Amino acid sequence: MQKFTRRAATLSAFSALALAAACGNGVGNSNAQRIDARVQATLNYLYANYPDSREVSQKSVAQLVMPVITEAGFGIGGGYGRGALLVNGVPVDYYSATSANFGIQIGAQQYAHVLFFMTNDALERFRRTDGWAVGADIEYAFSNVGENFRADSSSSVSPVVAYLFAQAGAKFGATLEGVKYTRIIP
Repeated sequence: MQKFTRRAATLSAFSALALAAACGNGVGNSNAQRIDARVQATLNYLYANYPDSREVSQKSVAQLVMPVITEAGFGIGGGYGRGALLVNGVPVDYYSATSANFGIQIGAQQYAHVLFFMTNDALERFRRTDGWAVGADIEYAFSNVGENFRADSSSSVSPVVAYLFAQAGAKFGATLEGVKYTRIIP
């Protein structure tokens, strides 16, 4: 039986983060204009491919757009990406998203996600909290036929609606559980 040591765990974690950084997710691209361009391209893709998301966006008070999140793991995994918080379509803050996990996993993937803040209270809580982590107050838009997302924005009572899309890679099961958002200066 092989013993799992703290050193092996640390090496696995650093290996996963190095792999994530190498996948072109914006690490090292701290340029605000580059982040803004990626955010706009991500929103254009979302609205073109998932038309229902436009209605959710129009009802929201703000959107946190994370154009590329890269996750990698081999036993211990992690993920990272950068994006912007838009209010009235204008970037007001920039954020990083980080995650770490442990379990039976191997592989890497990239995906985009957008959090739609449906109430001013949810937006203010997000902006006031240093290191906001995804909690139970999030509702996921879900795919019910092929690649068509549905979020019932007329009857939704959730203060935050999340869209995860454009997945690529060989790791399955993207969620936002355990993702921590931190304000950055690009």
